[in-house]
Amino acid sequence: MGIYLSSPKTDKSSEDGENDRLRYGLSSMQGWRASMEDAHAAYPNLDASTSFFGVYDGHGGKVVAKFCAKYLHRQVLRHEAYSAGDIGTAVHKAYFRMDEMMRGQRGWRELAVLGDKINKISGMLEGLIWSPRSSDSNSQLDDWTFEEGPHSDFSGPNCGCTAIVAIIRDNQLIVANAGDSRCVISRKNQAYNLSRDHKPDLEPEKERIIKAGGFIHAGRINGSLNLARAIGDAEFKQNKYLPVERQIVTANPDINVVELCEDDDFIVLACDGIWDCMSSQQLVDFIHEQLKSESKLSTICNRVLDRCLAPTTVSGEGCDNMTMILVQLKKQIHRNESEVDSSAPCRPPDAATSPTAQTSSN
Repeated sequence: MGIYLSSPKTDKSSEDGENDRLRYGLSSMQGWRASMEDAHAAYPNLDASTSFFGVYDGHGGKVVAKFCAKYLHRQVLRHEAYSAGDIGTAVHKAYFRMDEMMRGQRGWRELAVLGDKINKISGMLEGLIWSPRSSDSNSQLDDWTFEEGPHSDFSGPNCGCTAIVAIIRDNQLIVANAGDSRCVISRKNQAYNLSRDHKPDLEPEKERIIKAGGFIHAGRINGSLNLARAIGDAEFKQNKYLPVERQIVTANPDINVVELCEDDDFIVLACDGIWDCMSSQQLVDFIHEQLKSESKLSTICNRVLDRCLAPTTVSGEGCDNMTMILVQLKKQIHRNESEVDSSAPCRPPDAATSPTAQTSSN
């Protein structure tokens, strides 16, 4: 936080993909920050009818964001609610599962590997001494068993990440959010926020923080963290007398279910490094303008990142890591023409989705 390079790293990690329902582009850039702590996940074919996209904005380190990018979608897939068609419950449970999985010996070991803190020799020794012989963290079964070892009492990482996830199945969009990353949909050129930025000064967040024994100073929890919900941040989740939803910081995600319609143009998921510089409507307008002459979605994402990058670090805005995923909906997924009256207007999305030009506070 506040540690900047002498010049920004503007190399970008970009990707494009599509299927018969949608196409997407994404880009991420380190920028002025001393390290890259964002991660992302893009699975247009999570299963035969479902697409999954996630942006994970790390703070205090990169490992929790990388952990979520590796495991969160897997936990959604393997939850029994997902098989029953209840995607909202499955993703809700997956957020809490991330905190559970990062505890103990195996959680410590996986975070150490993701953080490049185990070299080849010590990693090999760690594996020989503490790893179950038949276990592989990348196995299809993903059987997260408890391991005995010197870090069996590890309570979890003190770094963390926000998590904004969008899951599309047929005509339904499920958005889950913990933190101040954001998902926005463009409906007939109008920006609608599909998530709420979880800042400590929001009344429901402030009430929970204070009741759990925390305080807010200068807009930060205990003078440190400037967001109220996150995965990780174990130091803020140590009250044994409170459920996970009522800790000073909680991974508890808001879930928003939206019915897609013919008026929907695209969906954007991005970390606060973008929203600190552009409002939701400004970004939607910029993308629409770019789509007139550019068809490659990752190129549009690249241009957004370049537009948001600050020329200097004087103000602090435009100096953060930046990650953005742009998902363009192919019109054939929006309706079954035989069932839906083509003249019927789309109603505004529910929940924290009224048209807004609000820019996130720092």
